[in-house]
Amino acid sequence: MKWFRRKRKLKPPEERKIVPDGLWQKCEGCGEILYRKELERDLFVCKKCGYHFRIGSKEYIKILLDGELKEQDTTITTTDPLHFDGYVKQIKETQEKKGLKEAVVTGEGEIGGFEVEFAVMDFGFRGGSMGSVVGEKVKRAILRAIEKKIPLVIVSSSGGARMQEGILSLMQMAKTGSALAELEKARIPYISILTDPTTAGVMASYSSIGDIVISEPGALLGFAGPRVIEQTIKQKLPEGFQRAKFLLEHGFVDTIVDRKELRDTVITILRFLLQKK
Repeated sequence: MKWFRRKRKLKPPEERKIVPDGLWQKCEGCGEILYRKELERDLFVCKKCGYHFRIGSKEYIKILLDGELKEQDTTITTTDPLHFDGYVKQIKETQEKKGLKEAVVTGEGEIGGFEVEFAVMDFGFRGGSMGSVVGEKVKRAILRAIEKKIPLVIVSSSGGARMQEGILSLMQMAKTGSALAELEKARIPYISILTDPTTAGVMASYSSIGDIVISEPGALLGFAGPRVIEQTIKQKLPEGFQRAKFLLEHGFVDTIVDRKELRDTVITILRFLLQKK
């Protein structure tokens, strides 16, 4: 009966506890509300459903490398070759917001004691789009791997070519592909790690032609988007199309590895390829 119910007294606004922004995060896989600090300890993987949150280049450097990355090619900057309206301003705003100069970070580091040439893309920088600078930095990383005779490891995350640079962006596919052909001739190992998402021009070039291609669980991988493909072929695509498991089943990736096991897996591969105990 309503007569005997206790009325809950609400504290005035100034006395209420305020939950800080960013303290909790909702899982996009299962909807679970996760404690942010615990999520960070779990490498941004949901402990309930295994959903892999998107993370940036700085996080992958911490997860994979023994220590710091000796970054290279930090002075290469993006120009505006097509005089695309607002492009320069957009790049500067992204640089200030993300604390990055471009959508890829390259340099030398060590993984399990093995010296490697390392490149990691960042989807947070304009969707990880590949422009002239991204292509040039990746190409230079490949050439350094050849020169130093050390393995190449690239972590990819991209929405594709950068439309503001037009054909110059698409040319990076051929540039990086030809450099990787030289890497193969030199018999230098290349491990490609695909994360969510890796699509379009990047997927159609250097990210898909590693000696070993690893994917994180659930990653979206492909060239054209599912909607575009369905409209083109006039057919409904299979369930799970362009997800990591589908590509594994069809031979496009070699293995799917949980983020928590990614570093150990790369070390095992390097140890096997370099025949060191």
